[in-house]
Amino acid sequence: MEAHHIIKKPLLTEKTTFASGEHNRHAFVVSRTATKTDIKKAIEDLYSVRVLGVNTVTTQQRARRYRYGMIGGKSVKKAIVKVHPEDTIEIL
Repeated sequence: MEAHHIIKKPLLTEKTTFASGEHNRHAFVVSRTATKTDIKKAIEDLYSVRVLGVNTVTTQQRARRYRYGMIGGKSVKKAIVKVHPEDTIEIL
């Protein structure tokens, strides 16, 4: 897969903004089929940085109740990427 198909969008929350400033960790929403090595290569290609580590988590949205029954939420895969201290990623 190509890099822009693996990395869907950056995840910008208060927690991830703090982590990017203090610990040089950045969060992204990624494809559910992407592996850690795919994510590492995609970040290095897109942002021209050195990646030290990748942590991933797959979350399931809560089920919602409608008049015709319960509908399960879709799952989302997030990646937290540790970048070399000398490199920076400008997301905005």
